[in-house]
Amino acid sequence: MIGAKPGAWIYLLVLLNLLISLKVEGFDVPVTLVQDAVAKGAVCLDGSPPAYHFAPGFGSGVNNWLVHMEGGGWCSNVEECKERTKNFRGSSKYMKQLSFSGILGNKQTSSPDFYNWNKVKIRYCDGSSFTGDIEAVNPATNLHFRGARVWRAIMDELLAKGMNKAQNALLSGCSAGGLASILHCDSFRDLLPAGARVKCFSDAGFFIDAKDVSGKESIKDFYGQVVTTHGSAKNLPSSCTSSFPPSMCFFPQYVVQSMRTPLFILNAAYDAWQIKNILAPSSSDPSKVWGECKLDIKKCSSSQLQVLQDFRSEFLRALPANSPSIGLFMDSCYSHCQSGAQQTWLSSNSPAIDKMSIAKAVGDWFYGRSAVQKIDCPYPCNPTCVNREID
Repeated sequence: MIGAKPGAWIYLLVLLNLLISLKVEGFDVPVTLVQDAVAKGAVCLDGSPPAYHFAPGFGSGVNNWLVHMEGGGWCSNVEECKERTKNFRGSSKYMKQLSFSGILGNKQTSSPDFYNWNKVKIRYCDGSSFTGDIEAVNPATNLHFRGARVWRAIMDELLAKGMNKAQNALLSGCSAGGLASILHCDSFRDLLPAGARVKCFSDAGFFIDAKDVSGKESIKDFYGQVVTTHGSAKNLPSSCTSSFPPSMCFFPQYVVQSMRTPLFILNAAYDAWQIKNILAPSSSDPSKVWGECKLDIKKCSSSQLQVLQDFRSEFLRALPANSPSIGLFMDSCYSHCQSGAQQTWLSSNSPAIDKMSIAKAVGDWFYGRSAVQKIDCPYPCNPTCVNREID
């Protein structure tokens, strides 16, 4: 690069090394479009076919299935949903191959308990955590609210691929996908052989029912709009909606009380997305007092840190009571989604509680090698934390 300043060269070298490390970390998996789903009305927000990525199992893992649901927030009204149709959050037209790593890795050293399983990543293009189903399509917007149909269509395809013979299966997801793994957990269990070991794993999907810093119930109002816009009520777990209003059943704390299927909850106690969008959304902080704190927890004032500690306490109270079927790993990191990247899932410097990595915790719980109920000490006690937000 003729005429480039030395600093520019250093930046390019750092960027190149980062790209190389990311490439080495995972392996590329092509996208599969479910064209047959269109006839069933199982489509993305823009009417395009749903999609997933599939890496076949091998060796002793050929009859084991790891199904991971992509995250990406929600859309609560026509304007927000229309915006999503301009990218892969609402249209498969923009989807390309993805790199699998972390829990989806294919090497024994990177994911010892799941490396040779059939691995699937379901793309998220409906904006409702796969719960919406409204038949009518307004020609003025051409929006299709069909997340629940997308879920069923992809399940049908995977069952036909051999998942109907699964011996072990884990439904996982990150963020909005982590919420989806809870909402669809029992129905996933019911699709598979009665003798199979079937469990669910939610990464950064345990969104809590909490007021924001202004005292408003912003997230509760938002979820109510999501449920109404997408017609989600009839597709939420009936075990929850029989006791709570449908919009409340977007909060895992009300769903897990009546779940039948074992669940592992992985979450940061100071979940970066929840701090930014549930505790201190922009609407609650017009003066932007929380601006720097939300970007970097180290820049929070002492009073803001106390609010964060109170949020952590509220989070702990929302968790299900001790149960042998519930696995738990709640670290004190400022992060969101920790199972999809090798650095946080399993590496020499990945987050740990009592010297246990996330990968070992999930594997021990899934195979019943030990009960896992790990709750970290309060921030900033854990030097192994990696602060990152990633799906």
